[in-house]
Amino acid sequence: MNLTSKQTRFLRSKAQTIKPIFQIGKEGVNQNQINSIIDALEVHELIKVSILQSYAGTKQEAAQQVSEQTHAALVQLIGKTIVLYRPSTKNPVIQLPKK
Repeated sequence: MNLTSKQTRFLRSKAQTIKPIFQIGKEGVNQNQINSIIDALEVHELIKVSILQSYAGTKQEAAQQVSEQTHAALVQLIGKTIVLYRPSTKNPVIQLPKK
C-alpha cells in the first residue's frame, strides 16, 4: 500500500496519542504475533508496535518484516516504535485525505 506524503503526515499526527500494543522481543516476529497484529489492524486501522532492546535484528528489518507480512503500510519508524496503517475491510473509520 502506497501512501502520499499528505496521507502519511495525517496518519503520523493521528498516531501521536496511540500507545504501542505489541512488542517485538528477542525471538523476533512469529506467526502468532502477525495474526494478532492483523486482527488489531482490522479493528483499529492504525497501531504502534515497539521493538525491545533484546531484539537481535535491526529496527528497519523488523518494520519491513511486520509491514510486509501484515500487508500494512509502514507509516513511520521513530526510535524503536513502528507505526502501521491498514484500512479495515469491514468497518473503515479513518478517512485519509485525497491524493
